[in-house]
Amino acid sequence: MSAPREGQTFAGESGFARWASFVKLPHTVFALPFALVGVTFATRVAAIDVARVGWVVLAFTSARWVAMAVNRIVDREFDAKNPRTAQREIPRGAIAVREAWVTVGIAAALFVWAAAMLNPLCLTLSPIALGWVCFYSFTKRFTRYAHVVLGLGLAIAPVGGYLAVTGAWSEPWWMLLVLTAAVTTWSAGFDILYALPDVEFDRSQGLHSIPSALGVPRALLVARVFHVLTVLALAATVWTVGAGTLAWVGVAVAAAILAYEHSLVRADDLRRLDAAFFTMNGVISLAFFACVLADRILA
Repeated sequence: MSAPREGQTFAGESGFARWASFVKLPHTVFALPFALVGVTFATRVAAIDVARVGWVVLAFTSARWVAMAVNRIVDREFDAKNPRTAQREIPRGAIAVREAWVTVGIAAALFVWAAAMLNPLCLTLSPIALGWVCFYSFTKRFTRYAHVVLGLGLAIAPVGGYLAVTGAWSEPWWMLLVLTAAVTTWSAGFDILYALPDVEFDRSQGLHSIPSALGVPRALLVARVFHVLTVLALAATVWTVGAGTLAWVGVAVAAAILAYEHSLVRADDLRRLDAAFFTMNGVISLAFFACVLADRILA
């Protein structure tokens, strides 16, 4: 009897299904809206056009491809041993390692090209961004704080979106820092939830995570603390940029969804973890972006 198909993947063996599942295409909904939040905040200080938004989307998509593909490549031996991930494309032979590396090279080139088309600052920072998102894939081998490294990687999206429009750091300088804190803590919190089913496997393989180090009950507490910080940082960002009522509605919606997300998961009951991890976090990013965009358009 074969292992069940992992969540947020596509059925079938078509080229699209294999590659979309390989990079977990549905997970794009997590960070892309926050990249566009960064773009939207930037329009308060600089002009924007459709072409620039297109380059931002290309840069985000290609960087995300690099990050996911490298993760799948370097983790392939662990994935093959874990029943939850054994049906991923490389372990089951649906995608060859060489093929995967080729796509990494193509995606990295597209990212640098998109950064160059945006402005000199984005081009200068592009190798650092690529290096960081690739670095994450190795962190579970030596630190329990891999979740935070992932969060910082996802926080590149809104910062990059802002810099793509302005070509310069924010004024006041702390605005991008609190936005980074919001996305970092949000991502780290939901990644802790994602790691809960793998506690015993990670311990058996010498892999590090907050759940494997602290156990499920305390890991859930850490995730909740992170998500309280997320709401505070989102509020600080909205206040700093001087956004209006609809943006504050976005903060309230994010807080409510995070509270509901944590109500779905208990230390002794992880059955609704998939809904808490994917559905709720996808709704958060889309809802917050929608509120920020509406606030900007109607202001």
